[in-house]
Amino acid sequence: MPVFDVIEHTADVGIRAYGESEAEAFQNAAFAMFSLIAELDKVADSTCLEIKVSSQDHETLLVGWLNELLYLYESQKVLLTRFEITRLEENYLEAMAYGETIDRRRHVLVTDIKAATYHMLSVNKTPDGWIAEVIFDV
Repeated sequence: MPVFDVIEHTADVGIRAYGESEAEAFQNAAFAMFSLIAELDKVADSTCLEIKVSSQDHETLLVGWLNELLYLYESQKVLLTRFEITRLEENYLEAMAYGETIDRRRHVLVTDIKAATYHMLSVNKTPDGWIAEVIFDV
């Protein structure tokens, strides 16, 4: 099973992330988002950030998780490449995100993502695992 697929959308871009667990699908959604933002092959995981997010349910938790990562990207000028969810409940998650500060000499930025949206948002368990879908405002 692939880690994620890109979803074509009229004016925006989306992803469909897969995982054997819900946590893995959330981790892969974060990786997919940053794969849209930048070419990640030259990004080290030398910085570690702790993240805590709460929300109403697991769908809105996915949006909160991704938007918190976007906030860190914008405010701390960091590209993140590896994600480790250490606690995931219906409406709360704790995670560690790894990456490094953006270096324009080495890092190629590709897409400017403004936010994860609620449009076509879904988090579902299937017989093959979990699927998380989200559309990004670009």
